[in-house]
Amino acid sequence: MSRALAAGALVALAILSGTALAADGLLDGHSFRPLAGKQPVDLQAQYAGDVVLVVNTASKCGFTPQFEGLEALHAKYQGRGFAVLGFPSGDFKEQEFEDEDDIREFCTLTYGVKFPMFEKSHVIGPRASGLYAGLARAAGESPKWNFHKYLVGRDGRLVASYGSRTVPDDEEMVAAIERSLAAPRPSR
Repeated sequence: MSRALAAGALVALAILSGTALAADGLLDGHSFRPLAGKQPVDLQAQYAGDVVLVVNTASKCGFTPQFEGLEALHAKYQGRGFAVLGFPSGDFKEQEFEDEDDIREFCTLTYGVKFPMFEKSHVIGPRASGLYAGLARAAGESPKWNFHKYLVGRDGRLVASYGSRTVPDDEEMVAAIERSLAAPRPSR
């Protein structure tokens, strides 16, 4: 068997077994501006090898107090390669401010949010961002409401999907985060 053919077979096997490099992960190819910012952040470049919890947020929702718990999760685990990534969205009954400065101010002043928040995005339907379309495909479900959570492992693949009612300190979700953080970082 030629080396090229053998290498191709190994790549195919890695993809089929779910151990493909992080560059093939859910964050690959997606850039977003920080909330009220100007320079887009390449999610793959910034968070490759990290465990991330992707959350669609809204400032005027009954689940908005989850910001406190999300910030606590981010603060507790960020030193181990974890980040909460917030994506404000008005897709559900327009429960988000129109102006990104208002969103940033509300999150920072009301809930002390320091985890990365990105530009206002669509998370459902035909206008969903590529990131959210990929997350929905991987999970087999789109967010049904604000504060839906997708946990992405170090390998860039979906670990789990959690509905809005799952609070940030949910034992099952925290255990999944800790298991994901215990996994080795993928080699590049």
